[in-house]
Formats: sequence, structure tokens, C-alpha cells
Amino acid sequence: MKELTPEDLPFLTVLWISLVLSQAEEMSTIGSFEGFQAVSLKQEGDDQPSETDHLSMEEEDPMPRQISRQSSVTESTLYPNPYHQPYISRKYFATRPGAIETAMEDLKGHVAETSGETIQGFWLLTKIDHWNNEKERILLVTDKTLLICKYDFIMLSCVQLQRIPLSAVYRICLGKFTFPGMSLDKRQGEGLRIYWGSPEEQSLLSRWNPWSTEVPYATFTEHPMKYTSEKFLEICKLSGFMSKLVPAIQNAHKNSTGSGRGKKLMVLTEPILIETYTGLMSFIGNRNKLGYSLARGSIGF
Repeated sequence: MKELTPEDLPFLTVLWISLVLSQAEEMSTIGSFEGFQAVSLKQEGDDQPSETDHLSMEEEDPMPRQISRQSSVTESTLYPNPYHQPYISRKYFATRPGAIETAMEDLKGHVAETSGETIQGFWLLTKIDHWNNEKERILLVTDKTLLICKYDFIMLSCVQLQRIPLSAVYRICLGKFTFPGMSLDKRQGEGLRIYWGSPEEQSLLSRWNPWSTEVPYATFTEHPMKYTSEKFLEICKLSGFMSKLVPAIQNAHKNSTGSGRGKKLMVLTEPILIETYTGLMSFIGNRNKLGYSLARGSIGF
């Protein structure tokens, strides 16, 4: 074998560099084959998962995924509507298991015992009184009567029941809520108002009494728990309520034998005026949901 001399070093250096480059090219080619994945080595007995263990590789996706330390699925993505969040919806006793079913059975029994009328449907809506206060109400439509029930979902009992003959209803208005120009208490959204008497005949004392029960109309909007589930989506929709209410009123007018016989129902699309100005009471009550059966939290230590 020929003994290496200092003159041979440049040749050997070039040969070594070419071998290294060719080896690197082969390794890069092998790394591009499908089925090869980076492997994280762990010592035996290391039970703590590494950060790379949480990354999933799909065979159909050849592009490398960007590694992020933050979770890619956030709570706001899972529940885009705030009322979908369980810990918020559970505050309303109406959404708790069996509550709305118990209320319906109680009211069915009451109707069967008192009038024996045929029930067209149940709805859970929000009533807005003439002082802009929100109040949770269950509505029943029978073949002759509209029942507006104040139901205590905490004690599971009917507190107040208002009966309105369908033959007395002569006008229904649908539209956006409006307020006087000088009003400090305004609300957004739409609702419906049912008239069974003339507002012009309402006394001044009744109009300015926030607890008056002599108001000849009722105003409703959709319940805030409408998007909790499919069941509540059906019973909290104004459109579903209207689809049953209007035909029931028209049939009641046809079958009426009193002064309401032959009367026609007017269904109008127009703004719904709520005549409040300062609205301090409704401001406090509506923002604290005082008109709903709601979990208020514990008091004390």
C-alpha cells in the first residue's frame, strides 16, 4: 500500500467532502418517504407525556402541522352562543331536568279540572310589561282561551294565572320595540303585542302603576334560553306561538255567540311602543333577571 504523503491531503479532503454531501442527499431523500415519522425517545419509567405526544399525524395530510403550545379548540368555538354554556343555562330553573315538564303537567291538570278545553300548545316566553320589566311566563292556547301563567320553577307551582278569552282579542302587532324620544331606558329586538281592549280606555292610574293588572294588552318576546336545546328552541319561538294563536283566535270569533261574533282579527306589522322614560326600576330588574326563576347564589359564609 502506498504511504500517504502531505501532497495527498488536498485530494483526500475533497474526497471526504464529496462523500459527506452524497450521504446527506441520501438521508434527505429517505426522510421524504411516506410512512417515516419523527420519533420521540423516552427513558424507561418516564410516565409523563411529552409535548409532542399530543400531536396527531394523519396519513392523508402530507403537509406538516404547525406546533402550538395553546389548545386549538377554545370554549368560545364550542359554544358561540353564551346561552349554550351549561353553567349559564343551569342558572335558569326552567331549564333544569323535569322542570318544564312538571309545569306542563300541572297546567294540563288545571285546564282539565276547570274548563275541559283542548290545549293547542305550550310556550315559554318573556312578558314585557308597560314599564319595560321582563317577566318569565308560560303561555297556553286552548280552543277558547289564552292562559298567561306566572310559574315558580323553584317551588314548581303556579303563582298567578290570567285568562283571556280568544273571542275578545281583536288585534296583534309584530315589530321592533320603540320608546319615546326622551326615554333613557331602551331595548333592542322584536316582539308581539296582543290587544283585547283599547289602550285609550286605560285609566291614568293603571298606566302609571307598575303593578297594575288592568292593562288591556300583553307584550311578549322570546325567552333568553331559546338556544339551550332543541326542545326550548320550539317552545320559546314567537313564530311557533303565532302559528297556533292566530287560527285559534279566528276560530273563536267564528264560534262566538256574544258581542264578538263576526269580529275580524287584525294582524299588523308595526313598531311596538313602550312608554317609559327614566326606567330605573326596569334597568335594575332586567339586568339582574329579577323576573325569572333564577339561582341567585348563596348568601353568607
